[in-house]
Amino acid sequence: MLTSGLVALVLIAVLAGLVYLLRSKSIQRVRGPPSPSFLLGHEHALITQNEVGDLEFEWMRTYGLTWRIRGQFGASPIHILMTADPKALQHIYQKSGYNYTKRRSANMMAENMTGPGIAVALGRDHQRHRKIMNPAFSAAHLRTFLPLFQRIGTKMVEQWKTDLSGAERMNMVVNKWLSRATMDIIGEAAFDYQYGALDKGIGSPIIKAYDNLFSDINKPSVMVSLFRATWDHIPIPVLRLFRFIPAEPFTRLRNVRSLFTEYGKQILREQRSELDVEKESKSKDVMSILIKANSSADPQTRLSDAEIMAEMFTLTVAGHETTASTLTFLTYELAKHPEYQTRLRKEIQDRRALVMSRGDTNFSMEDLDSLALTMNAIKETLRFHPIVTGLPRVATKDDVIPLAYPIISTTGEAISEILVRAGQIIFPSFMAYQRLKDIWGEDADVWNPDRWLRPETGKQTNVGVFANLMSFSAGVQACIGWKFSLIEMQALLAEILENFELSPSSEKHAIRRAPAGFGGMVPMVEGREDLGTAMPLQVSLVQ
Repeated sequence: MLTSGLVALVLIAVLAGLVYLLRSKSIQRVRGPPSPSFLLGHEHALITQNEVGDLEFEWMRTYGLTWRIRGQFGASPIHILMTADPKALQHIYQKSGYNYTKRRSANMMAENMTGPGIAVALGRDHQRHRKIMNPAFSAAHLRTFLPLFQRIGTKMVEQWKTDLSGAERMNMVVNKWLSRATMDIIGEAAFDYQYGALDKGIGSPIIKAYDNLFSDINKPSVMVSLFRATWDHIPIPVLRLFRFIPAEPFTRLRNVRSLFTEYGKQILREQRSELDVEKESKSKDVMSILIKANSSADPQTRLSDAEIMAEMFTLTVAGHETTASTLTFLTYELAKHPEYQTRLRKEIQDRRALVMSRGDTNFSMEDLDSLALTMNAIKETLRFHPIVTGLPRVATKDDVIPLAYPIISTTGEAISEILVRAGQIIFPSFMAYQRLKDIWGEDADVWNPDRWLRPETGKQTNVGVFANLMSFSAGVQACIGWKFSLIEMQALLAEILENFELSPSSEKHAIRRAPAGFGGMVPMVEGREDLGTAMPLQVSLVQ
């Protein structure tokens, strides 16, 4: 009897201890800012803030690297966990990648534009997409695109020279040119298709469809924000019908998708006819390799035609705008830092002299990789201006998220791990993580490529697929084309700086990091939002 009583007491004590432990670690114990609105919570403020990152930086300074915000009315659970903690990011994206799925509302908006491609696939479907697409994104294969990158870069440079027409310098909206160049690159590299964006300029149908797309779809009214808040509770078949709503942004997304359907059907028809011939195809574009890999795969793991079309749209969206935007912010920083621009240009010119001395005309991949200052400028821009500022995740099961930097709870205790329940929404902040002084140095809030000369930079908790950054995400759902983007940026930047000097616009525009899409950002001129996405700079020929 006594033994049974002791066992019961021990069990009660253990259960009480577990309950206390779970409560002490739960998100309810995490501090956060007071909600500005019962209906809108903090979400509306995040997607409408003037400069991406301002709220996150303020909250991080106040509450530590992990904090709690309130979701919009109807969100479940009502509280959202935000974190910039490297160990938490590592756990969510790398160690437990498929245990943290994409948020339904953001995922369905992406599907409305691109279709059922890799960007919106979940779990085993995502594994199936990735397995088919991986051969096209091997490092060795991607390096074969370098001559294409250089050819398109040279074409853009020659058009700039023509526009200068003997003038000493000119004002130019740089991001529009970079967007056209990267669109032409992705057309040839991914589909062996000529979009002709550089030739047609603003008259290009594909450029017209994309112009200001991401900034336009992220201007939600209060009612639109509340409408989006219900998406996480609506059955997916019903959500898919939303793309037919005759209102913005659905009309805009529907038009973009219709245009791509026209391109996609033609490209797919041409690709298949070429691959059907008896002789082995020597095409190196991504779509040719994808179609061949798909045809040889197990019938149960093959991609459908709708999925292949969606991959095409996804590659175009992700493969041109993010790279163009990163290069845009990089040219902006170089214009503001002429001393670094001069050093970088000299590095490129010195390497060019070496290339010519051996009888070559173009940089090889080894030449570009030797340009340390150039790569450091790219790394620093990816760190300081991450185009994708965060990718929301939802826990698919109960879990415990570890923290590298303990926080203080609502009751004054130190918390080093947080219990999350299945369904918990998490907003990781890549922008805030990439400003942590413990990792990036005391000057983390300034653009300084020389930080990458420090051996300790980014050598703490391992996150991301490149340079310990989260700019390309991490783990099983990281950006499949990140190496493609890096080589493209190396090649285009070398072409631009070897020929042109960049300086701030003569009108002294103030540039802000404007929210765009779901967790993205674009450059805009302060006070001239009517211009849409814009980065005006002065360009002059190198003497």
